[in-house]
Amino acid sequence: MPPTLLGHPAGLATIFFLEMWERMSFYGMRALLLLYLVHRVAEGGLGFDVGTAAAIYGLYVGGTYIACLPGGWLGDRLLGSQRAVLLGGLIITCGHVLLGLAPSSAVFFLGLLLIVLGTGLLKPNASVLVAGLYPQGGAALDAGFTIYYVGVNVGATIGPLITSFLGERYGWSYGFMAAAFGMAIGLLQFLWSRRFLGGVGRAPTGSGSEAAGVAAARRALWGLCALALALGAAVALAWSGRMHYSAQALLSVSTYAIIAIAVLYFAYLLFGAGLDAVERRRIGVVILLFVASILFWAGFEQGGSSFNLFAERDTLRTVRGFTVPAGWFQALEPIFIVLFGPLFSVLWVQLARRKLNPSIPLKFIFALLGMGLAFIVMAAAARRVAAGELAGMEWLTLTYLLLTWAELALSPVGQSAVSKLVPRRFVGQSFGVWFASIALGELIAGRIAGNFDPTNAASLPVLFMRVVWLAVICAVALAAFRPLMRRWMAGVQ
Repeated sequence: MPPTLLGHPAGLATIFFLEMWERMSFYGMRALLLLYLVHRVAEGGLGFDVGTAAAIYGLYVGGTYIACLPGGWLGDRLLGSQRAVLLGGLIITCGHVLLGLAPSSAVFFLGLLLIVLGTGLLKPNASVLVAGLYPQGGAALDAGFTIYYVGVNVGATIGPLITSFLGERYGWSYGFMAAAFGMAIGLLQFLWSRRFLGGVGRAPTGSGSEAAGVAAARRALWGLCALALALGAAVALAWSGRMHYSAQALLSVSTYAIIAIAVLYFAYLLFGAGLDAVERRRIGVVILLFVASILFWAGFEQGGSSFNLFAERDTLRTVRGFTVPAGWFQALEPIFIVLFGPLFSVLWVQLARRKLNPSIPLKFIFALLGMGLAFIVMAAAARRVAAGELAGMEWLTLTYLLLTWAELALSPVGQSAVSKLVPRRFVGQSFGVWFASIALGELIAGRIAGNFDPTNAASLPVLFMRVVWLAVICAVALAAFRPLMRRWMAGVQ
């Protein structure tokens, strides 16, 4: 029998601390990124306008999630999840070191690219390892993912507090190098404690017969190699100065490309993967949740973009002579996750025992409505700014609290739903596709943040209210599909 800790597999602690330190590095750097991009060169930044900086931010954060699709496939078919996690963590560490060095913008963007690729390997395969620890599924799996999500947010709390303080006060490079240090600690911890995972994720899962799996892996590997060569050529041309890229144009192209990838992948699962009727109907539920997830994250990710600029430029941040770093506000949401995540974990289990546990679609509806309420608060704060006042810090605090409750009803539940609804042999790459929904949300968030004009305060309430209506319309649509989704789930809770 595998070792346990507080009623959960001991291997959950291994993944908990790996993700804690990886998210410390990711969210720590993310708290600095947009500010670094928009600050003048004389202030040590790159001096981009808000539209370009928001597009770069959207491409970077969205890229970390779309890279989960090939990363999940590599873990499933070639590396095994444990090796994929190790390789991804090493690549991420190298990327953060390049950000810390940052002798030129080209080296900085190369560092961003490495973090994107490494995160694509680590993130979906860490989720696969969590799912593998709970073969029985059910409410225990929901609880395990929620605890895992607390680890994510402990790191997301530590990261902005450390990197924003160092970066905004002593220099950007200090913040970026602190992120590199965090990822290195996570790698060392994983190497020391991976024995608690046992055989989970040690070997690739394969697909169908061994011969068919090897043939499919070889075909897909050639495609990945071709994609890597094309990406390398594009980077080399940009580095040499022979080709220049528009961040806004890349944002548009990336959005359409991810939509095409998701459509093709779901079409393959529905019509080319040999699934039976029950499995195909469950994939239909995943598709509907996928669309809802896109719209949720498009609003939620204003936290790292337009909310970050709002914190820096439109919020009164001085307390007894101390100016609170703008990036510290991004620590509020993960702090609330740490506080409320265990309560939500217990809540789902207790409700399940009483046969009152809300269905997965209903939890998504709660999340969308909660996000809408958060943006109503931001619209009210923006009206104060339009009237010529600075907003108090309580407005952002309340907004992040409401977003936290919404996130807890959607993000860990969505990952758990994928592990339950998708056939086991496709679970790693399906986690990658699920993260593609977050990628699309991030890209759309970059478009929304590109409309943030700090010189036109009157436009801010309108911008935030658009997100409110988007959330309400999506929640109503999901409610209309809910009876059909419950039938298609075929007993999955």
